[in-house]
Amino acid sequence: MTRLAGFPLDFSNVATVSASRTERLLNLLLALLNTKVGLSRSILREKVYHDTAGNDVAFGRMFERDKADLKQFGFEVETLMDPSSFGADDPASARYRIGKDSNRLPEVKLTPAECTVLLLAAQLWERAALGNAAANAVRKLQAAGGFTDVELPAGVQPRIKPAGQAFDDVVAAMHGRHPVRFGYLAVSTGREETREVEPWGLGSRFGQWYLVGFDRGRGAKRIFRLSRMTTALTVVAGGSFEPPEGFNAKAELAALNELPLQKAVLDVDEGRLLALRKRAVVTGPAPDKGGRDRIQVDFRDPEQLAEELASYGPHVKVAEPADLRNAVVRRLQAAEDFGTAPAVEVEFPEAGRAPRARKRTSEDQLTRMLQLVPFLVHHQGLHIQEVADRFGVSRKDLIDDLKILICSGLPEGYPDDLLDIQWENDHVYISEHLDLNRPVRFSEDEAAALLTGLAMLGDLPALAGMADDEAGSALESVTIKLTGAAGQAGRLAGSVAGQSVAPEQSEAFATITQAIRDGHQLRLRYLSLQRDEVSERDVDPLRLYSMDNTWYFEAYCHSKAGIRNFRLDRVEALEPNGRPVTGPGPAGKDFPARLFTPNEDDLQVVLQLTRQGAGLADDYYAERTAQLPDGGLLAEVRFGDPGWLPMFVAQHGGTVRILQPRSLQDDAITWVKAALAQYDSAADVQAG
Repeated sequence: MTRLAGFPLDFSNVATVSASRTERLLNLLLALLNTKVGLSRSILREKVYHDTAGNDVAFGRMFERDKADLKQFGFEVETLMDPSSFGADDPASARYRIGKDSNRLPEVKLTPAECTVLLLAAQLWERAALGNAAANAVRKLQAAGGFTDVELPAGVQPRIKPAGQAFDDVVAAMHGRHPVRFGYLAVSTGREETREVEPWGLGSRFGQWYLVGFDRGRGAKRIFRLSRMTTALTVVAGGSFEPPEGFNAKAELAALNELPLQKAVLDVDEGRLLALRKRAVVTGPAPDKGGRDRIQVDFRDPEQLAEELASYGPHVKVAEPADLRNAVVRRLQAAEDFGTAPAVEVEFPEAGRAPRARKRTSEDQLTRMLQLVPFLVHHQGLHIQEVADRFGVSRKDLIDDLKILICSGLPEGYPDDLLDIQWENDHVYISEHLDLNRPVRFSEDEAAALLTGLAMLGDLPALAGMADDEAGSALESVTIKLTGAAGQAGRLAGSVAGQSVAPEQSEAFATITQAIRDGHQLRLRYLSLQRDEVSERDVDPLRLYSMDNTWYFEAYCHSKAGIRNFRLDRVEALEPNGRPVTGPGPAGKDFPARLFTPNEDDLQVVLQLTRQGAGLADDYYAERTAQLPDGGLLAEVRFGDPGWLPMFVAQHGGTVRILQPRSLQDDAITWVKAALAQYDSAADVQAG
């Protein structure tokens, strides 16, 4: 049994530890955890920082910053003063330590059923803002030894649709209690205004995400819909706030009234836009153009309907009301302005395909190592690649972590005072953990991710293939256990509220679920929005999954000889056809939920995304990305139906444009200009 390849068995902690921030914080943490009486600044300075330069002021600043950083990781540094010394407030006489139990995750023992529903709750956030927090929380439970490895049935996989960069920014500001500033399209005036807000909470209602906070400019509580934010959020420098005691986002949003029902009067090309016509009433021919019908559609939110109508381009014109017309024109105008702006250079830094990844930081590395040590304690002898896979990093990244860990330890620097991690035939063992054998308590965002996710699963039928009574019991019991384990960190859970992810199409949901379990084909009649037609198909159902409460099912389509995705609310008829499944299934059980399944012969398109639209790179599984100086993104994405791309550009109104191929860029601009040409009066082009 040997240490990591290339590392000697005898080495000094003092000689090998570098001045990197990650290593310094880890060694400071180990020193403060493993002292009962505390360590003075002079000892820490000499033994941990190896600083003999004599600059007391510079050292003091670094030490205070490191204490604050450790607090962010969940470790509160205690200051012990000697009352018998001269000057009880003298930092020179102070000693410092970290209590071993105050910051550790309490023991949480979960049954297999509880682990199943908890894993489902964590995976709700797979591609959303709290995804990293949920994954970290599950790894902490695995590291504590109370989490049983379970395999989720592939039949039902609910997900939360990413709510864009604004969601990420709001969660970060809530966690840090920082006021934010953003542009906002006011409902009352239809004009863009700048708001400065203390973000108290975030929640979903009526299919939209809302921010609840204190509007400093108006001196009162206000609720803001994230999709109406017109600029990126920025943190107000030097500001902080305290949310109201006992604040609960779900209770606040429960009082939010749905917008009143209105009627949209639309002129639609004859025989087109079947999905829109399904929920409309035809009132006669359009008065100003032959070959069009005038229809009426009920709606509540003009911005939400405008997103759909803008995608239809020149096939629809809004006659009234004015605010809906203005919302459509504003989106189309933004799409034209962005599409005709000077091009940027298309250059991807990596040679091959690679998904977009968040830049690794020392915080990420230290967070992972604090989970890695207790995980290895409770999972001795795992293969090094399996450990890397569990933590979502490469083998090289994991080895880099282990190299730092085996060079870290107590201040004296003797071999017995170091973390002792070995491997044999690529299997990893740990024999000295220096009191890092238990993970840190949940952070606020980790607790929020799990507890909010569990609440959103409450009404989901066919929960992971479990009986209703078993699923309900497991949900209730695991929620109680995690609430107790979260302690004060559960505060943020009350500040994040999601809606139920239960499907509205319960009959179709049950039919598909049964067919997946029995291995039977289905015959369906389906309305395709992209092709604007209804078709009949025989399919082998593979999996049900959701984005919020919009449900899809993935199936092998025999008429297309490939895997396709179908929205449940566009399925007009569905029944078993009496035949067993015969098409090829997915390559593995744990394939991710996708809104579409790209094929090798799909067209590769290079998109430019603004900072507000950067999340589309994840939504559509960009194969390559590159950051732009303005915070935007270049993204290379595969699309199976190029004819749909002009609709895609118009729908997202100025947050995305096509750069390559040039022919598609021209098609999209032509589509948007043709749609705008319908609105030629001053009233039609009012910006709002």
